Amino acid sequence: MTLAKRCAAECLGTLILVYIGAGAAAITLMLAQGTNPATSFSIGIGALGGLADWLAIGMAFAIAIAGGIYALGRVSGAHLNPAVSIALLATRRFPARDTLAYIIAQCIGASAGSLLFALSAGSNAVLVGGLGATAPFPGIGMGQAVLAEAIGTFILMLVIMGVAVDRQAPPGFAGLIIGLTVGGVITTTGNIAGASLNPARTFGPYLIDSVLGGPQLWQFLPIYIIGPVAGAVAAAFIYDWIAAE
Repeated sequence: MTLAKRCAAECLGTLILVYIGAGAAAITLMLAQGTNPATSFSIGIGALGGLADWLAIGMAFAIAIAGGIYALGRVSGAHLNPAVSIALLATRRFPARDTLAYIIAQCIGASAGSLLFALSAGSNAVLVGGLGATAPFPGIGMGQAVLAEAIGTFILMLVIMGVAVDRQAPPGFAGLIIGLTVGGVITTTGNIAGASLNPARTFGPYLIDSVLGGPQLWQFLPIYIIGPVAGAVAAAFIYDWIAAE
């Protein structure tokens, strides 16, 4: 496949991920408008709030990622995440000349996904839902947020290495297992810093929120670059060490 086709696949796959996954987070906040969650530390929707919300959001991401991998994986490898591309570059599995192109395509796709969701769902998707933008929750410091993002992405990348990158991985399961892993991490850590695990997933909503008058959260962007990239790179190297024969 040409680099242009592979970048188009990365763009489209990340668009799907953000439209469905971040869109689910925005819809949750829109449904919660006017309700009284049990605590300010929850984005809950009344009696169905708290962890149930994060499970629903996590499953939306899981389905989107699985669909993107199965639909587009044969074209581009379906990284759909700059942290994954950088980790594969760091372990010499992905060429340096393609990495920047993939990252740009992923960020364009994430932004397009956010814009399409805003156009689909209306102004409240921006003004109330913030297009599902990620930020640390009340009581969470920057260091805690970076650590949570690093741990979550470490787990994700470790799974990617085992089920998709390793030549001995059983065929046919990558999309399902990677998607479910993302869903599990989001369910567990979403209420810490949003469980982005993906710099592009955060960048897209931030950009479109800025354009359309939503929340301005750019000061938090370093969390979602440092944490995911550090976690993914560490996981790739540790997997190579553990799995070396």
